Amino acid sequence: MKGKGMLVWALFLLVLGGGCADFRTVGKQELPAEQTALIAEHTVLYREVAEASPFIESLDGYADVWIKTPKRQNRLFCNIRINRGGEARMIVSAGLLGWPVADMFFNKDSLYVHDMLNNRLFLGSNNELNLEKILGVNSGYRLLMESLLGLVKINEPASAIRSVKKGSGMLLFTLASLTGSKEVVIDPANRTLAALLVKDRQGKTTTEIHFRNFESITVDGRRALVPKEIEMVLYNSGADGTGEHQLVIAYDERVFNQENRLIKFVMPKKVKVVNLDDTAFLPWM
Repeated sequence: MKGKGMLVWALFLLVLGGGCADFRTVGKQELPAEQTALIAEHTVLYREVAEASPFIESLDGYADVWIKTPKRQNRLFCNIRINRGGEARMIVSAGLLGWPVADMFFNKDSLYVHDMLNNRLFLGSNNELNLEKILGVNSGYRLLMESLLGLVKINEPASAIRSVKKGSGMLLFTLASLTGSKEVVIDPANRTLAALLVKDRQGKTTTEIHFRNFESITVDGRRALVPKEIEMVLYNSGADGTGEHQLVIAYDERVFNQENRLIKFVMPKKVKVVNLDDTAFLPWM
């Protein structure tokens, strides 16, 4: 039994170790700096981009995912399924062998994580702390899922716009929000969201998201530009409130609005059930 345990552990290290090659981190985003007047054209543009293509309702795709925290970094390979505003599921593989290591199911209230390496099932509430345990970031479920989708809906109305800046072909809208402010960077030529920065009441950036490498898709006869690469960084995140937590997603392929949008999680049999709320972190993190 001891020898078998050592073999499993060696294979586990091989699986995770393969994810260290070609590691990607969040790149810098140049922000517009020249003040400009808010005109009617800007307001129309903001409202269109803030809606985030509401006709896109689901995603099913394969992506490379890089996670970097102050204590660890991992490269994972994921099958990602998302029902917009509802459930999501991520089947995670890692390393050179591409073995599945986790099956994660999310809904608005709960998280179910099947640790396939150790045959354990983690159950817990869907909150920021638990999201950090399994994905390295604690942005909140809605923002995380919309970021994975590549389409973040901005709820603030145009009347919340406080200033507009221009530069490098981009426009930056500063908005007043309930928790502080937001900076929304829009590419006016392509009418897409290039970046979103969330700030607290003291003006410090807490979350920064970049959207890159857009591709044109047609869904139900309607055209949209959707990013293939999403970068998220949370500042002073984590339980200790220090350091950056980064998440980079690069899609290899994906389909939107599939006919069968039902996302189900089948409870595994003969597993050890563990309370996710009482767990410090999971093996692949």
